[in-house]
Amino acid sequence: MKALCITNLKKVYKNGVVALNGVSLNVHEGDFFGLLGPNGAGKTTIIGITTGLVNKSSGKVSVFGIDIDKDFDSAKKLIGVVPQEINFNMFEKVFDILITQAGYYGVPADIAKVRAEKYLKQLGLWEKRDVASRTLSGGMKRRLMIARGLIHEPKLLILDEPTAGVDVELRRETWGFLQKLSDEGITVILTTHYLEEAELLCKNIAIINKGRIIENTSKKKLLSKLELHDYTLELEKPLKDLPKIEGYNLIKIDDTTIDAVLTKSQNLNTLFSLLEHEGIIVMNMRNKSNRLETLFVDMIERVKK
Repeated sequence: MKALCITNLKKVYKNGVVALNGVSLNVHEGDFFGLLGPNGAGKTTIIGITTGLVNKSSGKVSVFGIDIDKDFDSAKKLIGVVPQEINFNMFEKVFDILITQAGYYGVPADIAKVRAEKYLKQLGLWEKRDVASRTLSGGMKRRLMIARGLIHEPKLLILDEPTAGVDVELRRETWGFLQKLSDEGITVILTTHYLEEAELLCKNIAIINKGRIIENTSKKKLLSKLELHDYTLELEKPLKDLPKIEGYNLIKIDDTTIDAVLTKSQNLNTLFSLLEHEGIIVMNMRNKSNRLETLFVDMIERVKK
């Protein structure tokens, strides 16, 4: 089933600015979907229209088969939103923010309290439940936004830059939490400027630029378009001299680290075997650069030309 179905969606503002120019997009139930694009590309406009904050010029949007023009109230109950801007009452207590939000969706107080405890504990905020939200750190405020978006237990969670300004450790904790939600069957749509975030979490990805979708495919197919793959290899033992492996571009970084640049046709396991033949054992491997970022920049540049 399609969790979100967008057909020929257009948005033109009164000043003539075209925010969306015929966007069509399907997100299937259970997907972890990445919506990527530069600032002003139309990502937030799509979210705004889907959640009723922005009026569309034309086109159709349905949520789990419910047309938002015909029954928006029913569609809205299925959506949880974590907006880009912090927008809760800074003087309200953390626990009360969730209870108030649950009330908007008709969740009984006794159920809301159980859910609030559940999500605050999962997001590491339980000890802060009785403090004013303004006293929270930036990362904690972001996580409170996620808890608020989940309090009515939606089937579709939309996150607009959920880890913006969050330090690396908290960002990775948030990634783990979001992945768990996805594993539990919640459909997640993520917009982010941290492309390593999209590469780690998303199954399918659409790239939007200037109000048009320029790519919409699986992450696997998208990454397969890369011509070169750049890896950092960490070795078991210090290496004095780097042997020449025919056909492979290898660079010695230090005694225990090698950079390897492979083409699409070259196999990493083959390289490992060739190195092992030379007495070099690879203990660890990582992508030197974010692969999705490389593709993203290339696609945006091609659209500009």
